[in-house]
Amino acid sequence: MPSYASQLINLCAALMLLTSFAMISQRRIRSLVNLYALQGLALTVSIAIVAAASGQHHLYFSAALSGVLKVLALPWILHRLIARLDVRWDPEPLINIPTTMLVGIVLVVFAFGLAQPVAQLATTIARGTLGIALAVVLLAFLMMITRTKAISQVIGFLAMENGLFFAATSATYGMPMVVELGVALDLLVGMVVLGVFFFQIREQFDSLDLLHMEKLKEED
Repeated sequence: MPSYASQLINLCAALMLLTSFAMISQRRIRSLVNLYALQGLALTVSIAIVAAASGQHHLYFSAALSGVLKVLALPWILHRLIARLDVRWDPEPLINIPTTMLVGIVLVVFAFGLAQPVAQLATTIARGTLGIALAVVLLAFLMMITRTKAISQVIGFLAMENGLFFAATSATYGMPMVVELGVALDLLVGMVVLGVFFFQIREQFDSLDLLHMEKLKEED
């Protein structure tokens, strides 16, 4: 069971990494949300496999929470926001797509090098995927700093949280339940607040491009 479980966890980790690369190269907002939901599904399945293989029953709750929040609730909220705001495309990022992909590859190599000493000390069945978890975090951060649309940056932040959640599962069989519930509540409240924030930006600037806010700051 552990060997098959390890292979399935590695497959889920590879899928998360592939979706991260797809997200930094994707400019269609709806596709970004769908990729985020797919990444959340891979995270949910991997947590459930770790729970079954390790006997850590609290991870079943973590998997259920991840599925409801990251596969269903947040993508649904984001799709409704996109429909209400009528946002379809992200303009050309600050760094062009080929350069962003090259930077992403460098970040993946850096993440594996950084995670290797920590992974050797971990005793979990998913310790081999810690490098991928850190790579997902770094790629999400890259997406946040290269995009100009506010909603794309929010999706990057949510993808970064996926990577952190996966890293916690890989290294220590997850976070304490109270922490996971707190993070879930914070994400839901944060999405509501950000939804209001998006509408305020749209009302003031008739666009969700944050470059308009930077120009206003330069004028002041």
